Amino acid sequence: MKIDVLSLFPPMFEGVFGESILKKAQEKEAVQFNVINFRQYSDNKHQTVDDYPYGGGAGMVLKPQPIFDAVADLTKESKQARVILLCPQGEKYTQPKAEELAKEEHLIFICGHYEGYDERIREHVVTDEISIGDFVLTGGELGAMVVIDSVVRLLPGVLGNDVSAVKDSHSTGLLEHPHYTRPADFRGMKVPDVLMSGDHQKIERWRERETLKRTLTRRPDMLEKIELTTEQQRLLAEVKNEEK
Repeated sequence: MKIDVLSLFPPMFEGVFGESILKKAQEKEAVQFNVINFRQYSDNKHQTVDDYPYGGGAGMVLKPQPIFDAVADLTKESKQARVILLCPQGEKYTQPKAEELAKEEHLIFICGHYEGYDERIREHVVTDEISIGDFVLTGGELGAMVVIDSVVRLLPGVLGNDVSAVKDSHSTGLLEHPHYTRPADFRGMKVPDVLMSGDHQKIERWRERETLKRTLTRRPDMLEKIELTTEQQRLLAEVKNEEK
């Protein structure tokens, strides 16, 4: 996958792209990052990328010309690129969206600042508008980092165990079950006996049950959006009876 990022502050990405899973993904050649300061596409000698809004109002608005020209340049060879605008008006970001984007070969992220974007950028350049939550940040960089991290970890071979991503919270439509590691007894707090039983069938049943229990307790709304199997329905009924 090729990921281009248009930002006024490229150094913000150096630490994020140079550490942990994103660094390993590059070393495995699963992804190629390219962060560009889109001021270089400005057609005036002062490299300005913003201007006052027509009709008046507070703040400055990003001009269309630098963004149009930058995206045109980045898509000369890849006409199928998804162009993603980070903004609080976009669709709320979810795991299914991450899985959808992970299937693409080329993503372009536009990180804006100031009061907003010239509307023609939304209408004629962007394919997706994404919001990472109902709040406002000073720029799109942090949002882009969140989306990029969630997408790249889904690419084949990036994680040490490809099953990890499949069973993550939200990937299955449910929250993930609890995890434990050594020691079995930590200051009187013990690991559930079933996890040390060696009976894989019982362990899987316990995990499925705990997944449903955790989802019911923390995010009951998620249960309304997923079609449970007959066994899951039975386990959920058990959990609800215990809660009474």
